Amino acid sequence: MIIGLIALVLCLIIGVPIAFSIGFSSLVFLLVSKNIPLTLIAQRMFTGLDIFPFMAVPFFILAGELMNKAGITKRLVSFADVLVGHFKGGLAHVNIVTSMFFAGITGSAVADTSAIGSMLIPAMDEQGYDKDYSAAVTVSSSVIGPIIPPSIPMVIFSLISGTSVAALFLSGVIPGILLGFGLMLVSYIYAHKRNYPKNEKAATLLQITKAFVKAIIPLLMPIIILGGILSGVFTATEASGIAVVYALTIGFLVLRDLNFQKLKEAFISTAKTTGIVFLVIACANIFNWILAIEQVPQRLTAVVSEHVQNPIVLLLWINIILLFLGTFVEGTAAMIITVPVLIQITAPFGISPITLGAIVVLNLMIGLITPPVGLCLFVACGITKLSIERISRAVIPFLAIEIVVLLITTYLRPVTLWLPRLFNYIR
Repeated sequence: MIIGLIALVLCLIIGVPIAFSIGFSSLVFLLVSKNIPLTLIAQRMFTGLDIFPFMAVPFFILAGELMNKAGITKRLVSFADVLVGHFKGGLAHVNIVTSMFFAGITGSAVADTSAIGSMLIPAMDEQGYDKDYSAAVTVSSSVIGPIIPPSIPMVIFSLISGTSVAALFLSGVIPGILLGFGLMLVSYIYAHKRNYPKNEKAATLLQITKAFVKAIIPLLMPIIILGGILSGVFTATEASGIAVVYALTIGFLVLRDLNFQKLKEAFISTAKTTGIVFLVIACANIFNWILAIEQVPQRLTAVVSEHVQNPIVLLLWINIILLFLGTFVEGTAAMIITVPVLIQITAPFGISPITLGAIVVLNLMIGLITPPVGLCLFVACGITKLSIERISRAVIPFLAIEIVVLLITTYLRPVTLWLPRLFNYIR
């Protein structure tokens, strides 16, 4: 096992993609273990993907792509503008609130950064905002995307842990809102310090109503998805398919901004993203099987039980490890590797897997805005043409407030459990 871990670390250091790093390290272990046939690699990769609920992943990705291609971003930005554009530093607040709306549609931080950043970063630049600050606001608020439901990482956590996906969706609502308000607070402070502009006057009730009517179509998607799952009308997997049908209907028949060229682009983008995610899952399944036969979770549980007696300390260490892991390992891979171990370690301390799910997802999504492997940072670099170092420095104040929200989510259990309890998912 040690040789396999060394191979994994070396691959990551030299920049081998995470899926191939996991696969190669697993191959090294199997080569060293003489009694295990190499045919196991193909078998474990296939069985790792041969799970029907995994169909929710490509469908949710496709639904987000279709809604984005249908031009919903402008409608969400306009609605956010009439709500918060009159605050000091208005466009920064619009950026954050739009991300909160966008979160209920795509569930992807990278899609959030790309779609909203392409529109609002140039607009903020024209109004005199510092470009690195505009990028920092965009990438920091994109973290909200996978927290507020529907969330692709929450679906994956559910499949790994056997936790109710509806309960996990509900657990992310309050942390997502806290993230939004926390980022708006930082933006408000910066706006006064740097004298950033705002809308001349607050929108009238009529203007708010008109903007809401235009935005209601995309905003209905998360309501339909979450409402259907919570009411038991359909499962999360079926909800993903319904989301695609809704997006197609809206794009072609209502908004009429979707055409066959955009449909083709959405399918290609979905295929690429799904291919990456599923390759990581397939390779990680080999690694997880190795962890299981080596009894790593059981051994770690015994060590933790012996040396850690306080759940507060345990959760602190989990946060530190996940934050560190998220800086250089892709979130899906990190989740697949760590969640089976974390479930066993936290169970003796009475830590709810619902709370653990919110903690894991939030930690690993924060990794998307931290170097060296912060995907959202690289997207922002492509939009602004700034260096990753400059954007990373500008992100630090926003990162600090996100860690504060992470600690609140970790230690105040009602933050994650109140809504699942309200809907009778826990007692």
